[in-house]
Amino acid sequence: MLKKNHLLHIWVDADACPVAIKEVLFRAAERTQIMTTLVANSALRIPKSPYIQMLQVGAGFDVADHKIISLLKAEDLVITSDIPLADEVLEHHAHALSPRGELFSSDTIKSRLNMRDFLETLRASGIHSDTTAAFKATDKQAFSNQLDRFLTRYLKNNS
Repeated sequence: MLKKNHLLHIWVDADACPVAIKEVLFRAAERTQIMTTLVANSALRIPKSPYIQMLQVGAGFDVADHKIISLLKAEDLVITSDIPLADEVLEHHAHALSPRGELFSSDTIKSRLNMRDFLETLRASGIHSDTTAAFKATDKQAFSNQLDRFLTRYLKNNS
């Protein structure tokens, strides 16, 4: 639950975030006037808006993740498909939402981490290859619905 009068900030782990999800976030930022920051290793095109900004970080493993965590405040929202980042976000009492519409929770994140680690072990041993499903319109819709529910709850609690 979001705290009353908290100024929500949306952080986007943007390097791997699908373009369709960025577009949903751009529209939501304008509609709700909630500050949204895309954090990425490379420059991204963003619309001109007082509510949308791009933060470019240096190249390197998890540099964007570390920057998001360093700037994150409790109750903020992070958009990421990175399970370890989502876990760290939850540990900081913030919220994490995947581009496929899964709102991560403290009840489920540890099992998601265990599954990720198990699949990583299988891939490293050559037993399993990456089977990440292609991003579909239904994923975009699930994300849009979950984001809308989250923002509606935030705006209701802060009006």
